Amino acid sequence: MTRLHTGRFLLRPFTTADAPAFAAAVRESAASLGPWMGWAHAAYTVDEARSWIAFCEAARAAGHAHEFGIFLDDGETLVGGAGLNQLNTVHAFCNLGYWVRTSQQRQGAALAAVGALTRYAFEVVKQARVEIVIADGNLPSMAVARKAGAVHECLARKRLQLRGAAVDAHVFSLVPD
Repeated sequence: MTRLHTGRFLLRPFTTADAPAFAAAVRESAASLGPWMGWAHAAYTVDEARSWIAFCEAARAAGHAHEFGIFLDDGETLVGGAGLNQLNTVHAFCNLGYWVRTSQQRQGAALAAVGALTRYAFEVVKQARVEIVIADGNLPSMAVARKAGAVHECLARKRLQLRGAAVDAHVFSLVPD
């Protein structure tokens, strides 16, 4: 199992045993995540978490995505989630996404995850470019991207689907030096 150590945080693939903690983190964070992540809602269930974890396992096995839980360095205390997905095998780029539960926000977890996953994307997954695409108005996520050194390239019109509607999104990129 791939484990990425980032100082006080550990990124590792979710396991079925993480489902109750995952569901609790989503429910705790529905108010802050919900506006930006359509799947995050106040009644998020353990069964929904199990389905997501099974999807992540299948996507990892197929080489389509690399999703991780963000944990404290004990490997047990769930802080959030982050991953590489939408891998473009022709042009060697992917999307990097992240979320942090409300009680753990503003403590460096998202920034640590972006750093670890960017290195993983370049060194292991062999990507030439990593994109972070953020719905317009999501200022905390934009701040993380900027702090991680991502370059703001544009505000792309109707770039993301959010609750069935196309919304504008900022495109940030990271490339190897």
